Amino acid sequence: VITTISKLTKMCVLRLTPDHLFFVLSGKVANGGVSMWCELSQANFFDEYQMEGVSSEDNEICLEVTPENLSRALKTVQNAKAVKVKLTRKHCPCLTIAAELPTLSSVSRVVTHDVPVDVIPRRLWHEFKEPSMPDFDVSIYLPPLKTIKNVVDRMKNLSNFLVMEANLNGEMNLKIETDLVSVTTHFKDLGNPPWGEDASQDGGPSQSRDPEAMAQARVDIRKLQQFLMGQQVNPSKAMCS
Repeated sequence: VITTISKLTKMCVLRLTPDHLFFVLSGKVANGGVSMWCELSQANFFDEYQMEGVSSEDNEICLEVTPENLSRALKTVQNAKAVKVKLTRKHCPCLTIAAELPTLSSVSRVVTHDVPVDVIPRRLWHEFKEPSMPDFDVSIYLPPLKTIKNVVDRMKNLSNFLVMEANLNGEMNLKIETDLVSVTTHFKDLGNPPWGEDASQDGGPSQSRDPEAMAQARVDIRKLQQFLMGQQVNPSKAMCS
């Protein structure tokens, strides 16, 4: 997860609560930025987890971290017998990662990494809450991301932008059109996520929409390629709205 995030951004926010860890990037999408919300249950990663926030009412911690530094530290402890992660204050606030490595002797080996972080004051926490789902016309399951990446890698030499279009029949097209060339890649039988009988009231597409009608979005190929290159998670399903 950290490796994927490090491919997308140089800085992000790590939000810690008693039950979850969140990685948040709140770029201004309207200005070409990237927005990200990653939610992880702590029970899936830690045998023991203790945290104490600012107060009982605001029981959370928000830190600004460099994902690449965190990724490097975690890569070196992949084969560790045990790993401890603590928020410490040394020359500056740090996430201290201590790993007990396997050894052939009775002497234990412990490797420690200090990853510098910035503590975000409480007055700014409102910027890192879960974003609301914007209204959309069509939501569709994507083909394997590696397949999309292969297509986008070929298209990037022909244009700086591509058009993604999809409908409620599980069909999606990736296409570029220039003065010299027009190229379209077709996908079908992808399926559409269920959003209820009248999901338009909940931010989803309305069932009154013509299933054949295509909804389009113009995408910067370099930004899309950056996202696809960073995928290390291999999701079982990915959707686009």
